[in-house]
Amino acid sequence: MKEKKQFGMRPVMLLLLAAALVSVLLAVGLGPVSVSPVTTAKILLSRIPGFGNLIRPVWQPMEENIVILLRLPRVCLGLVVGASLAVCGVTMQALVRNTLADPFILGVSSGATAFATLGMLFGAFSFLGIYSLSISAFLGAAVTIVFVYLISRVGGRIHMARLLLSGVAVSMIMDGITGIIKLSAPNALGLHNAEFWMSGSLAGAKWAYLGLPALVLAVCMAFLMLHHRGLNLLLLGEESAGALGVNVRRLQKWLILTTSVMAGATIAVSGSIGFVGLMVPHFTRLLVGGDHKKVLPVSALLGGILVVWVDVAARTVIAPEELPVGILTAVIGGPFFIAMLIKNTREKRS
Repeated sequence: MKEKKQFGMRPVMLLLLAAALVSVLLAVGLGPVSVSPVTTAKILLSRIPGFGNLIRPVWQPMEENIVILLRLPRVCLGLVVGASLAVCGVTMQALVRNTLADPFILGVSSGATAFATLGMLFGAFSFLGIYSLSISAFLGAAVTIVFVYLISRVGGRIHMARLLLSGVAVSMIMDGITGIIKLSAPNALGLHNAEFWMSGSLAGAKWAYLGLPALVLAVCMAFLMLHHRGLNLLLLGEESAGALGVNVRRLQKWLILTTSVMAGATIAVSGSIGFVGLMVPHFTRLLVGGDHKKVLPVSALLGGILVVWVDVAARTVIAPEELPVGILTAVIGGPFFIAMLIKNTREKRS
């Protein structure tokens, strides 16, 4: 069998960091009202302490407002959302030892959607104020994962097959509840807004929305990097991992909690953006191999860059109207997924 060529970690990380910086610079300037990359760079540098006095403001106030208040928080949120989804995908695939797993396999997305739809259409969580949508979605994700976790326990241990089946069952229940809520919608506008959010979008991005998902990503990423060896060994099977010194039961519980919190925090601010957590881990392994010490950071950067540029396409393809990001990732990810299945089948036959 032909050996796959893999690249060194350092050049890949340097290239991706440079790509991320360039992506931010270009994506912030793209939209119905374009701002040149040079002007965008000057505006951003002028906000850095020590640089403000060195740069002469030759841009319009409207351009600065567009860059700082509208697009920069949206691009930063795209980086965080994409990184979280990709890291969730990597973790979930290691947990269930299946490369076809994605961040929403435990029904987290369906639970978040049910609660968020209830809040948007009937104002059930209006007492939470301006963050009612995000908090309600996070609560839905949390309730779902608690149910799935409780159902999947057998004799005090998590049974992996039962975990997946529980996720499917609870997801179907939540989807049914969402359907009932939508059919009972009191007005068409609210239903349209709910459908748009469920398809995944960064349109409502604000600086205030960035703190929680960024903090969750940083904490969960640090935990996963500390346990990268355990993720590697889980791929060998529970018995083998236990024989090599891994506390499998405890690690599984923490991985479920980690992926659920990351997915819940992400869905709360962006809705359901599919295929990122499925596509990016596969492409990452082609670049740097299967060691999770490399896969986790590379996946995070790749996922962030992917979501940023898909969001750019979403807001420019039919400008001034927008497409949901989740629709575009599905259109892109579907053919990719099919091609991946065909390739894997051919490799096994050869």
